[in-house]
Amino acid sequence: SSTLSWKLNQTAIDGFILLGFSDLCESQVLLFLSFLIIYIATITGNVLIVVTVLSQHRLHTPMYWFLSNLSFLEICYTTNIIPRMLLGFLLEKSIILFPVCMIQFYLFASLGTTECLLLVMMAYDRYLAICYPLHYAAVMTGRVCTQLAAGSWACGFLIPMITVSVVSHLTFCGPKEINHFFCDFKPLVKLSCTDSYSVETTVSILSSVVTLVPFLLILVSYTHILRAILRIPSTTGRQKAFSTCSSHLIVVTTFYGTLIVMYVAPSANNSPALNKVFSLLYTTVTPMFNPIIYSLRNQEVREGVKKLLRTIVLKGSKFKITLCK
Repeated sequence: SSTLSWKLNQTAIDGFILLGFSDLCESQVLLFLSFLIIYIATITGNVLIVVTVLSQHRLHTPMYWFLSNLSFLEICYTTNIIPRMLLGFLLEKSIILFPVCMIQFYLFASLGTTECLLLVMMAYDRYLAICYPLHYAAVMTGRVCTQLAAGSWACGFLIPMITVSVVSHLTFCGPKEINHFFCDFKPLVKLSCTDSYSVETTVSILSSVVTLVPFLLILVSYTHILRAILRIPSTTGRQKAFSTCSSHLIVVTTFYGTLIVMYVAPSANNSPALNKVFSLLYTTVTPMFNPIIYSLRNQEVREGVKKLLRTIVLKGSKFKITLCK
C-alpha cells in the first residue's frame, strides 16, 4: 500500500506552490531586502564564530568546540530556508518540486533535532565545569567532545527519517498551494487527501520526545549549576561562574521559547499568519542573534573576533602593497 501511495503522489501532484508572503504584495521588495540583510548578517556572524574558534588555539576548549558546531548548524539551517524564501519574493509563483520539498523538510527537521541535542551537550559541559571543576579536564577530553558532537549530528539526521518517510507516503492530490514560506509538517499534512491521523500522532510523539527530553535534561543541568553557584562564597566567583553559562542560557530560552509558543499555543496552530511569524523567529531571527549573544556576553569570543578581524585587515593591507609593487 505504501508503494501505491508513493505512485499516487507522483501522478497526482508533482510539486507545490509556496505562497510565502504573497498576501503582502506591496511589501515584497522591502521584505526581500530585509531578509537578505538578515541572511547576510546571520552567515557573516556565524562564519566569524566558526573561523575564530578554529583559528585561535586558546579557544580550543569544549565550550567553544560546541559553540562552533552550533554556529555551523545555524549557517546550514538558514541556508536551507532563506534562499528559497528570497526567491519567492522575486517570482510570481514559487514552485517547489515534491522531492525538493521533502529534502527541505528533512533538512529542517534534522538540523532542528541536532540543535536540540547540541544545546544539551553544551549544558552538560557547563554542568561538569561548574559542579565538578576538578574532574572536568579528565572527563571532557578532546575525544569525548568530538564523540558527543558527532553523536548529536548523527542522531539529528537519523531520527527525522521516520517523519519524512511517513509524510512522503501521504497522498497529495490538491490543492497545490502551501500557505507557508517553506515545506513544514503542518502545512503539508493539510494538503493530504487521505486520513493523516496516524501520521500526525506518530510525528507528534516523536517531536515531543526530541524537544521535551533535551529540554528537561537542560533544566536538570541548570538546577544543579544554580545550586553549585549559590554555594560559591565570593560574589566575584558567583558572577564569573554564572557568566560562563549565561550566553547558553539565553540561547536555550530563545530557542525553546519560540518552539513552545509555536507548537503549544492554539492560536498559532489555527492561524497561518501566526504560524509564519513564529516560524520566522526560530528559522531566521534566532540564528542571527546567536553569534551576537555570544560575542556580547563572552569576553574571550569578543577578543578572538577582534583579533581575527585585525589579522584579516593586516593581511589585506599587505596584499594591496604587494599588488602596488
